[in-house]
Amino acid sequence: MKRLLRVLKWLLILGVVCLVIAQFFGPAKTNPASDATQSIEARLQVTPQVAAILDRSCNDCHSNKTRWPWYSNVAPVSWFVIGHVNEGRENINFSDWAKYSQRDSDSLLRQMCREVRAGVMPLSSYTPLHPGSKLSAEDVKTLCDWTEAERARLAAAPKD
Repeated sequence: MKRLLRVLKWLLILGVVCLVIAQFFGPAKTNPASDATQSIEARLQVTPQVAAILDRSCNDCHSNKTRWPWYSNVAPVSWFVIGHVNEGRENINFSDWAKYSQRDSDSLLRQMCREVRAGVMPLSSYTPLHPGSKLSAEDVKTLCDWTEAERARLAAAPKD
């Protein structure tokens, strides 16, 4: 029994040392500089209601305006959080909307509506720690109505 307690003690010490060392490694948190003229707000007709929804439910992972919570500084949780933000920005970045062609914009707007309707976004791993980010049925309707209106507006515009 003493031997088991000694082994557990050393395993605990080793685990703590590994966690401390892990704090010095891992991906960097970034909020790249952005040109406001390249953002979704500058390129599309974003209503105040839609802007509020995007701000509270989407921007942390899908823009360069991420609000990094305290736990994003603690490994290994930080690796999970930073990985999700990087992946979110790769999929769709509201801060760099100008880089998307008219066709890409149409596809991304359609995808936005499809994913919020399906309850895929915001991620279920995000909403418990960000309770205000959960979308109501009214939020989903507002976003989908807006994406449909913007897709129609883009379709009527001259092609790029």
